[in-house]
Amino acid sequence: MVSERGLQVLRAIVQDYVDTREPVGSKAIVDRHQFGVSAATIRNDMALLEDEELITAPHTSSGRVPTDKGYRVFVDHLADVRPLTSAQRSAIGAFLEDTGDLDDLLVRTVRSLTRLTGQVAIVQYPSFARANVSHVEVVHLGGPRIVIIVVTDTGRVSQRVVLLSSEPSADEAAQLKLAMASLLTGKSVRDGAAAIARILEDETPVPREENRRVVLRAIGEELDEFRQDRMVMAGSATLARRESDFRGSIYPLLEAIEEQVTLLRLMGEMVADDRGLATSIGRENEPFGLSEASIVAGDYDAGGSHARVGVLGPTRMDYPTNLAAVRAVAHYLTRLLEEDETSR
Repeated sequence: MVSERGLQVLRAIVQDYVDTREPVGSKAIVDRHQFGVSAATIRNDMALLEDEELITAPHTSSGRVPTDKGYRVFVDHLADVRPLTSAQRSAIGAFLEDTGDLDDLLVRTVRSLTRLTGQVAIVQYPSFARANVSHVEVVHLGGPRIVIIVVTDTGRVSQRVVLLSSEPSADEAAQLKLAMASLLTGKSVRDGAAAIARILEDETPVPREENRRVVLRAIGEELDEFRQDRMVMAGSATLARRESDFRGSIYPLLEAIEEQVTLLRLMGEMVADDRGLATSIGRENEPFGLSEASIVAGDYDAGGSHARVGVLGPTRMDYPTNLAAVRAVAHYLTRLLEEDETSR
């Protein structure tokens, strides 16, 4: 059992180690914090924390550093997640205002978050499988080229240039537009993709219909992409600058960033608290091959669909600041998406 003072000693060790990168000793705690007891008493508290595997000595006769378990106790019971300063909130607002489409907004989101935290920033795309197709446009660009634009009621926009089998006449281009709009408008992304798949599977290819099949295949691929889990990241270079904070190689983290699938699974399985915030620390990430890292994430809403935004970094991170930054960015992202939905 750890006493209340012992927990406050743990708080001091976490804070000082994050600030200084140096193992923390009893004398440093007495000098920096107002406990009103001797260094010998603090050493006794530290011994109890070590018995509970909340702190450890990286070297003989050195100070102590938090363990992954110690960071977990700190985050769950001791971290004081204060609101961001007005200057920080203004910086987020200024960076995210006047964005274009959703892609632009999410890119700006991770750039803003990595600036605030100095960590790798991650944001999941919302799942648009339940979104409805609100508009389909087919525009002839000349020759055999057309551009296909698909818009959903959640604000997702896809634009793709497609090369047809042959140059369409003005009448054929108009008919393609009407046919696609009639087939898909008002349908969910999932149902629209299924309808296209049935048509392509059931119909026998006819040479004069090849342009229509090309368009159907292209739109089907775009709708399938709407349904896939994706994420945007920024700040990967921070891992190299912080390599000394990792006990082992940073290669598994770089690999996870490149492949994304592991991070998507991990973020999807993290359990949020009543504030919509979730953390996964060190060895808790071992099943995903990321036992050297911590992830802090927050939930945001997009037209009834939920996704997460967060940061990835070493276990020696400033959890209160990162939690506050993630919470603020998630709230801001939700508000912007709600405003965008209301304006449509």
